[in-house]
Amino acid sequence: MSRKGKVLVAMSGGIDSTVVALMLHNEGYEVVGITMKTWDYASSGTSTKETGCCNIDSFNDARQAAVHHGFPHFILDIREEFGDFVIENFVDEYLAGRTPNPCVMCNTHIKWRALLKRADALDCEFIATGHYGLVRQHDNGRYVISKGLDETKDQSYVLWGLDQELLGRTMLPLGGYHKSDIRQMAVDLGYPELAKKSESYEICFVPDNDYRGFLKNRVEGLEEKVNGGWFVDKSGKKLGQHKGYPFYTVGQRKGLVAMGHPVYVTAINPETNTVVLGDESDLDQNDMMVGKINWMKYDGISDGMEAITKIRYKDKGALSNLYNAPNGIRARFYENVKGIAPGQSAVFYEGNDVIGGGIIQRGELVLS
Repeated sequence: MSRKGKVLVAMSGGIDSTVVALMLHNEGYEVVGITMKTWDYASSGTSTKETGCCNIDSFNDARQAAVHHGFPHFILDIREEFGDFVIENFVDEYLAGRTPNPCVMCNTHIKWRALLKRADALDCEFIATGHYGLVRQHDNGRYVISKGLDETKDQSYVLWGLDQELLGRTMLPLGGYHKSDIRQMAVDLGYPELAKKSESYEICFVPDNDYRGFLKNRVEGLEEKVNGGWFVDKSGKKLGQHKGYPFYTVGQRKGLVAMGHPVYVTAINPETNTVVLGDESDLDQNDMMVGKINWMKYDGISDGMEAITKIRYKDKGALSNLYNAPNGIRARFYENVKGIAPGQSAVFYEGNDVIGGGIIQRGELVLS
C-alpha cells in the first residue's frame, strides 16, 4: 500500500473527476476509480440522448483513464437507491408545492454513503470527488467544508448535508484551483479532449431540463388532477386559469397570465391548486424557517449568531442572524431578499466556512 494511503475516487468520466484521479495517482496515492450509475433514461420515457454522469461514453472514458494509468476501476449500480430516495423526494416536493434540490439530496443521502460503503469494502481510507470546495479539520476537531478558490465554480452549497463521518474521510483536491487550471492540467496529462468537453448543468435524470414533462411521465394522470386551477392575487382574486400548481416555482415570471405589467409567482397552495401572483416587490422577505439542519463547523449555534445565508446555488448570500427554533433554525436577514422558495436549501457561512445548512420551510416579511 502507498505510504499516502488508498483513496476511492468517484469518476464520472468528465474533466474534474478525471483530473482528481490522475492528480492523486501522480502524488503517490493508491487510487481506485469508481463510476456510479444513478439513472436509466429509458425509464423516464424520454428519447433524449443520455448526458452527464449516466451515459456509456462517460463510463468508458473513466475506465480508459484508469486502465491507461494502471489503477483499478469499477462501475457501481445505485439506480435503485437513487430512484427510491432522490426521485421520489423530487416528485413529492413538487406535489407539495415546494421546489426541491435533488443534487443536495443525492450527495447527502446516496452518493457519499454509497462511496463510503464501497471504500470500506475495498480498504480505502479516503473518498475523493471532483467538487470545487475545501475540506479541513477545524480547531474544535470538527470537519468543515469551505468555499473553493474559484468562486464561479464553488460547490460548497450543495455539500452542506454531509455529516462528520463522511467529511472525515473526504478529499476535495480541486478546491485550491481555478477551473482554468484544471483545463490546463487535463491538457498536460494528455487529455486535451476533456479540456474542450462541454459540461452539463441539468438535473441528471431530467436530461432535457423539462421537469414538468418528467413529472407528467412519472405521475400517472397528473395533468388531469391539477389542470384548471387558478392564478390568484394576494387577496384571492382570480386572475386566470393555470396548468397545474406543480408546474410553477416561486419567483417564476414566464408562462403566467398577461397583466399588462410583470408578475411573479409569490406562493403556491397545493390544497386549493392555486398559484399566487404578485409584483416583484411581493417577493421581498426578511425572515425564514429552516428545518432538517445539519451542523458542520460547530455542533450548534447560540441565538443571534451572525452568518451569511445563501438561499439558492447562485445566490451571493445575505447577512443574517440565526436563532434556534423548534425543529430548526430561524434566519432573520438584515435586508430583504427575493424569492425564498420552500424546498430549496439554505446554507449558513462564517466567512468561507460552512456553518451548516437545512431545507427552507417558509419565508415571510416581518416588519420591524
